[in-house]
Amino acid sequence: MILDPSGNGSGLASPKLARYATRDPNLYINRELSWLRFDERVLEEARDETVKPLERLRFLAISASNLDEFFEVRVAGLQDQVYSKLEPQDPPPDGMGPQATLVEVARFAHDFVERQYEVWREEIRPLLEKHGLILADPADLTPEESHFLDDYFHSQVFPVLTPLAIDPAHPFPHIHNKSLNLILRIEAIGGHHQVRQLHAIVQVPSVLNRLVELPRRDDGKLRFTLLEYVIGPRLDSLFGGFHVASWASFRVTRNSDLSIQENEVKTDLLSMIRDNLRMRKWGDAVRLEIHHTAEPALVEILRSALDLDERDIYPIHGPLALSAMAKLCDVEGFRELKAPSFEPRMPAEFAKPGKILAAIRERDLLVHHPYESFGSVVRFIEEAADDPQVLAIKQTLYRTSDDNPIINALARAAENGKQVTALVELQARLDEENNIVKARALQKAGVHVVYGIVGLKTHCKAALVVRREADGIRRYLHLSTGNYNPTTARIYTDISFFTSRPEFGDDASALFNLLTGYSHGHEWQKFMVAPMNMADRIIELIERERDHAENGSPARIIAKMNALVEPAAIEALYDASRAGVKIDLIIRGICCLRPGIPGVSENIRVISIVDQFLEHSRIAYFHNNGNSEVYLASADWMPRNFRRRVEIMYPVESPLLKTRLIDEILEISLADNVKARELGPNGEYTRVRPPAEGGKVVRSQMEFLRIAQEVSDADPLRQVTKQTILTI
Repeated sequence: MILDPSGNGSGLASPKLARYATRDPNLYINRELSWLRFDERVLEEARDETVKPLERLRFLAISASNLDEFFEVRVAGLQDQVYSKLEPQDPPPDGMGPQATLVEVARFAHDFVERQYEVWREEIRPLLEKHGLILADPADLTPEESHFLDDYFHSQVFPVLTPLAIDPAHPFPHIHNKSLNLILRIEAIGGHHQVRQLHAIVQVPSVLNRLVELPRRDDGKLRFTLLEYVIGPRLDSLFGGFHVASWASFRVTRNSDLSIQENEVKTDLLSMIRDNLRMRKWGDAVRLEIHHTAEPALVEILRSALDLDERDIYPIHGPLALSAMAKLCDVEGFRELKAPSFEPRMPAEFAKPGKILAAIRERDLLVHHPYESFGSVVRFIEEAADDPQVLAIKQTLYRTSDDNPIINALARAAENGKQVTALVELQARLDEENNIVKARALQKAGVHVVYGIVGLKTHCKAALVVRREADGIRRYLHLSTGNYNPTTARIYTDISFFTSRPEFGDDASALFNLLTGYSHGHEWQKFMVAPMNMADRIIELIERERDHAENGSPARIIAKMNALVEPAAIEALYDASRAGVKIDLIIRGICCLRPGIPGVSENIRVISIVDQFLEHSRIAYFHNNGNSEVYLASADWMPRNFRRRVEIMYPVESPLLKTRLIDEILEISLADNVKARELGPNGEYTRVRPPAEGGKVVRSQMEFLRIAQEVSDADPLRQVTKQTILTI
């Protein structure tokens, strides 16, 4: 393939992006600190007393999982820059270098971790215990429970354990990324041993459940203890003639970022990814979490062996890896502690087998996940796989899931003799291994599998169905803001768009030709494609609104995305704000733009919604002097999406669907005054002020649930009005 980000054959950076190169660092929020503030908002949900107890625990676990990834990728990258003394290719717009950023990150993260465990110890754990869901410490166990654990340890755990000595004959063992381990101080029994103090490490087996259920009592309460609490008090049995005098649990986080450049690939991309996955386990340590009761000498052994600074050590006042506590959310029963369950509505157009392609031929369709079922996407692919008139299916796969019906349908389509092509992105961060497994399964079924592009991640989400019909070849297309993953589709908010418009089909065919072969020079009719023209087109759309405002016409921009980092886009938004354009940004996570600065961004409002579902859809609305335009995209406005990924952005042209996107999804999101936080110019977020007495209380996600459940299957073309906002 040939991809030229400049669009002019020069290979230089985009002229539009380069135009906004001059930046004032005071107008930018540090990216890493903005990421951490998103985690702060997640932790707020764990503290919210109006949230069900097990949902509070789930938010706490998510905050811990997010922090893990932050250290694995972002902190690891900063440490690489500091230790290698290499200047970053793109200096951060906020002017804060890697060393200064690491200092601020450590200060924030240490305080954040303390508050995480404070929430666990003082709020969530006591609340769960009050409702009969108990996590017992060793001191809380009854004699009967201790005997039960003795038997469990000797029959199930002991055979799996491997003690690893630390001495001159046994070098410090490699500690796998995010594995749970115990470090021990061992004393010889009796005086006949020359060496009286020894040390060892025991890995807590990941093949066993971390949460060990204790025998049921008559009181109806459910009691668990942690696997490390089963192992720790019984460690003497691993060391004949020795006594374990002290032990502490610990966990190491390592650099897990796979960054592969074109000049590094010597054979093929698949082999390179496999090799790098093996190396991930050996990445440099970036963080040590260790139980706060650990003896200082044990902490120093680990710090020295892992080559960490003091700021990289996190004393933990509770169970390590709070993300593992999410397993408690899955216990049977305890419905009163969980959020009400719901069943996504299947849109009427997808409810009748064999009629989906006909419905798409009649009109464009829009599905709002998770409120409306991801089964609509599955049925689209399954119908295409079984339709004898379908000649080919082409699809991109970025993040998949186990037992994915879409993977099964693609395999079945190939077995049915159709031309099936799947572009599997092997560089999907932290999902590489799973994608390799899925790619191999598809290949065995006869699917032509392409492994993406070296140096560029294929992040766009598209499925193209080519069908022979009476009037010729017709192409049916599914485009999405999210992944082809039925699991995450139940907890992520995304938009699925279906169309058979010929111009979209032409662009989709050109996109797949570009991804699987060699192609350039296509005149895109509807798609904006990164890294070629997407960034420039977004800047042009912002500039057009600015021009309307400068000419005295109404001008407005609403953009919803996960992250806003790209300096050129931020500068263009600042220019539009100065001209009087009203700008509303719904940004779930990182936002480097500072709103509310007089003379710069006083016309820009930024909100973040954190609720039961993860906000993930990308939507952009431009008023365009009354001729409104609405776009969906796979991309956030970040340098990596504009320059280092293959992304698409595309217009929604159906008047009905445009109205739904603007007046329903965007406007209701902006009206949220329950789960929305507003960003201030200082980089801090505050809850949106609740309405005055008698005013409308709007929780956007619950409103979308209500709309999806109440829309009649007999009225799929219902008109959307702003009066749909629910008063709770």
